[in-house]
Amino acid sequence: MAGFRFEVLAQDAATGARRGRLHTPHGTIETPAFMPVGTRASVKAASQADLEALGAEIILANTYHLFLRPGAELIRELGGLHGFMAWPRPMLTDSGGYQIFSLAALAKVDDEGVTFRSHLDGAAHRLTPELATQVQMELGADIIMAFDECTAYPAGEAAARRSMERTLRWAERCRRAWEEAGRGAAIRRGAAPPAEQALFGIVQGGMHETLRRECAARLRALDLPGYAIGGLSVGEPRALTAAVVAATAPELPADRPRYLMGVGRPEELIRYAGMGIDLFDCVLPTRNGRNGEAFTSEGTISIKNARHARDPGPLDPQCACAVCRRYSRAYLRHLFQSGEVLAAMLHTYHNLHHYLDTMRQVRHAIELGEFLPMHAAARLPAPGSAGLQP
Repeated sequence: MAGFRFEVLAQDAATGARRGRLHTPHGTIETPAFMPVGTRASVKAASQADLEALGAEIILANTYHLFLRPGAELIRELGGLHGFMAWPRPMLTDSGGYQIFSLAALAKVDDEGVTFRSHLDGAAHRLTPELATQVQMELGADIIMAFDECTAYPAGEAAARRSMERTLRWAERCRRAWEEAGRGAAIRRGAAPPAEQALFGIVQGGMHETLRRECAARLRALDLPGYAIGGLSVGEPRALTAAVVAATAPELPADRPRYLMGVGRPEELIRYAGMGIDLFDCVLPTRNGRNGEAFTSEGTISIKNARHARDPGPLDPQCACAVCRRYSRAYLRHLFQSGEVLAAMLHTYHNLHHYLDTMRQVRHAIELGEFLPMHAAARLPAPGSAGLQP
């Protein structure tokens, strides 16, 4: 596909971790990669200049929120997401399925799509697989996601199968809409050419191994440019998340990028990279940063703790980010205690650096054939202890 190509440069024999490179119309992404979450075309408490300085190569935005405000048409007229938010590097848009799941009280799902009321003003809207695909193409993201139904947890096998079957039917409809736009639609000003926007399918199936494997196999038959594992971090234990990823990732095509949606903490990213995952996104570094939690080489700390009040040291003595080079824990705690906006900005900057630097270390370790010790040190609940349902 023009403008989009994925290559595996190296692989760790012991774990299956891949060092790759994902080429898109707006630049190349070194994988495994972490994508900061910019839900409303903004990564909270971080400017685009900050993200560039941190080395973020791709960020994520969300169709549901941008569909409601300011609207895809306005964004398209102003140069697509890249022009609208002044971000020249690659972008991915989520289809909105997870947001509708999280706002279930406002939504009604049927086989054709979802009818929902806006959480902003209560206005009624209708979103279908075709419209979700169209909106994402108008937004102009390099990677767009198939519209899916996120399966609730816990869900019995019958309910999980119904949800999975709907997700598969919707994926087929998204593929048709994407192909038709690529073949015949005029390229609208500001959006990337449809042929250069890659559509990823999403594996669902709840916590049932057989359903996950079946969903992956049937999505493979659609021959999409990439594949994602969705429906996780929806309330299940972390060990169960790990079990689902371990069961699903090997079923995805080896020559396509694999994206794990909405997961997780830094040590989890290392472990999931060892399962062959190439792309990650998660709100933890930004959301937790705004609440005073910092990810460090020695674990997480809460800067609000009184023990930091007179600490002249940095958040993380092993960190080379601009925040750790300049500011003390005592000063950062003062900012939080005083309600200063700068507190959220500085913690977000540090946390994003920690996540992005973790991915740099993973890539380097795979290249050198030294990933196994790093993987072993990143402790995670054992998948075998999770009780994954067959």
